[in-house]
Amino acid sequence: MAEKIKQAVASVKGYTRKDEESATSQTDAELKRQKRIKLFTYIGIFLVFQIIVMTVFGLTVMKVKTPKVRLGDISITNLNAAASTPSFDTTFNTQIRVKNTNWGPYKFDAGTITFMYQGVPVGTVSVPKSKAGMRSTKKINVEVSLNSDALTGSSTLGSELSSGVVTLTSQAKLTGKVELMLIMKKKKSATMDCTMAIDLSTKTVQSLQCK
Repeated sequence: MAEKIKQAVASVKGYTRKDEESATSQTDAELKRQKRIKLFTYIGIFLVFQIIVMTVFGLTVMKVKTPKVRLGDISITNLNAAASTPSFDTTFNTQIRVKNTNWGPYKFDAGTITFMYQGVPVGTVSVPKSKAGMRSTKKINVEVSLNSDALTGSSTLGSELSSGVVTLTSQAKLTGKVELMLIMKKKKSATMDCTMAIDLSTKTVQSLQCK
């Protein structure tokens, strides 16, 4: 009888140990599962963050914008005009500004700015080969000389000179490349189209508009 009781107690203890081992095994499995879920969550968050960073990087840093070339303030040093002839000649100092808003330098070749009266060239100025740094503006000081020698038979020049204001236009195109991250080069041409009105009485530029 005593022997049967011992066997029953041992059997109960055995079942208890098995239950405890089973519970411990289930707890370990649950912990491992939660750790895996956390790991995958962190990986997912990291990947989303990387995608956002690369998207922003591509839309800002790696996006190549077209540089702009413009004329700065104009200071007239000499101006002669005669409505009776009609004719004019002038010399002025100005600044050529090549604005580069890219995250890399813009290297451009030599070019020419042409000044015109009603589409007829009245003078040019050379733009030397140079470079506009990353997100900066390259400024080049130049002296410009213009005259009306090519305007033979112009029917409107005399009336404009009599009015005291002469309107001129200027155009330019600079070709070059924008360099990004030292590995990517993109061809870009900077263009300019300006209109200026010169006041003959005050010998100053009344207005200057560029696009």
